[in-house]
Amino acid sequence: QVQLVESGGGLVQAGGSLRLACAASGGSFSNYAMGWFRQAPGKEREFVGGISRGGGRTPYADSVKGRFAISRDNAKNTVYLQMGNLSPEDTAVYYCAAKGTGFVGTNPSLYEYWGQGTQVTVSS
Repeated sequence: QVQLVESGGGLVQAGGSLRLACAASGGSFSNYAMGWFRQAPGKEREFVGGISRGGGRTPYADSVKGRFAISRDNAKNTVYLQMGNLSPEDTAVYYCAAKGTGFVGTNPSLYEYWGQGTQVTVSS
C-alpha cells in the first residue's frame, strides 16, 4: 500500500510559479510511474503530466507543455511538479498518483494510488 501526500499548493498571481511536491511512503517508490492530475470545479479530472520510473520520460498535456516540468527523486521518494507562467485557467486541485504497471498513462483509472490533493489558485 502506497501513501501519497501532496504539498506546495497555494495562491499565486498570474505569471507566477509554484512547485508542488508529492511524498510517497509504504511502498517501493521507484517501481511506480507517477502522474500529476488536476480537477477544476465542475470539470473532470485531467492529466497534467507524468514521469517514468527512472525519470527518463516525462509526457505532458498540451495545455501545460513548456510551462510545467516534472521530476522525481527516488532516493527521497518524492515527485515534483514545477509550474511556471501560471494562468487562472490552471486553478484546480492538483493530485499525484502512482501506477504500478506499464508506462505513464493519461487515464486516471489506470492509477492505483492517489494523494489527497492540494489546491492551486491563480489570481488574475
